[in-house]
This record gives sequence, C-alpha cells and structure tokens, in this order.
Amino acid sequence: MRRPVDRNPDVQAGNLAYAALQQLSPQNEMQKILKSQATTLAGDLAQTRSLLAAQSVPSVSQPMLIILVSWLVVIFVGFSVLAPPNATTIFALIISAFAVSGAIFLILELDQPFGGLIGISSEPMVNALHQLGK
Repeated sequence: MRRPVDRNPDVQAGNLAYAALQQLSPQNEMQKILKSQATTLAGDLAQTRSLLAAQSVPSVSQPMLIILVSWLVVIFVGFSVLAPPNATTIFALIISAFAVSGAIFLILELDQPFGGLIGISSEPMVNALHQLGK
C-alpha cells in the first residue's frame, strides 16, 4: 500500500544539510572527490525538491476542463444528430468518445505523477533518503 507523499519539502532541513556538507574539510584527494560529488548530488536534490514543490499545484484548471467537456458534448451530440442511425456511425461515435475520454483521463493522471491509477513509485526516493540519513 502506498503512503501519501508530502509535496511540501522542508527547505530549512535541506539548507542545513547543504551547509553541513559545505563545512566538511577533506583530508585527502579521495575525500575531496567525494565532497565534490556529494555537493553536486545535494544541488540536484534541491532542484528536484523545488520541482516537486512547483508541481504540487495542479496545472489543469477546473474551468478549462468544464469548457473542454462541454465542447466535446456539443460536438458529439451534433455528430449523433446529423449522422444516419446505422451500426457504422454508432460504432465510430462510441470509439471516438472512448478515445477522447481516454486522452482526457491520461492528461489528468499525468498531472499527478505520484498519485492516481498511473502513479510513479516514491520508493526509490525514500530508499535514497534513508541511505543518505545513515
């Protein structure tokens, strides 16, 4: 079972960790290389954290979705009224309606990458954070 993802990153903790990393004083060449890699990874992690915070707000607005669905209803009602009632036109309308509703479903699902039916697992990130915490 998936745990809910906290999309509000603790910026203060990230800044403290980065400051602590900067205060390390390497004693040999290997430690210098490791500090450089850790600093790069910390910067990448900060960028990812910022990206998650920016994506926590839905990008598809409710009024736009209502207008889109209303247009599609008008279009499909118009097609069904004007088309002759036979098996081919009914089948084409049903297939078209499923294709359009599937596209809208995918747009709404991909707007929430860590939730919904098609979700990205957060386990790799959680495991990496646990390894960094050790």
